[in-house]
Amino acid sequence: MAIFNMLLYTHIFCGGLSLAIGLFMLIAKKGTAMHKSIGTIYFFTMLIASLVALPMSFIHPNYFLFVIGVFTSYMLLSGRNYIKKAIHPEVTRFDWALTFLMLLFGIAFIGLGALNLIQSNYFGTVLVVFGGISLLFIFQDITNFRKKSTLKNYWLTTHLQRMVGSYIASVTAFLVVNNNFLPGVTAWLLPTAVMVPLIVVWSRNYGIKTLKARV
Repeated sequence: MAIFNMLLYTHIFCGGLSLAIGLFMLIAKKGTAMHKSIGTIYFFTMLIASLVALPMSFIHPNYFLFVIGVFTSYMLLSGRNYIKKAIHPEVTRFDWALTFLMLLFGIAFIGLGALNLIQSNYFGTVLVVFGGISLLFIFQDITNFRKKSTLKNYWLTTHLQRMVGSYIASVTAFLVVNNNFLPGVTAWLLPTAVMVPLIVVWSRNYGIKTLKARV
């Protein structure tokens, strides 16, 4: 119990701090020195909150907490890797390992969600949605790694998508834990429904099409 409490306090502190920082990051100008410095703090606080959620979900079984922890960790790590490709564009073994691991989790999320739906537990919808989103990001990874992206600066747009995605997951967890008025499934999916359009708009604004795509 003492270990769980230590993990819980760490999760609450880092999660709360990253929520506040993430909100600032959403409205702040992108690419500035301040953006990069505060973004680093966001990355580490959010990553710590996500990683400690994994053992917490085993000590007190909670596979939805586990899903959020896995999903957010992947978004953060892949998002940070992508921004590094502005200088080092080569694809590493770590890139492929992270993608393959998330592929397995994505398939597992969909399978577990389908099983829940068969058993008339409509919360399985949440698992299917998160699993489906995971597979879409895996497809994006493979496309980028094989140099098939239609964007010259795919590393920038993908970085933006993954970091905002990690914030969506964090807001989702916060809303679910503190929700006293919304239906359960709605609380899980509302942040995604609200913020994904922002990702689409920002990706279009920052994306630079390749010459091949313009022809």
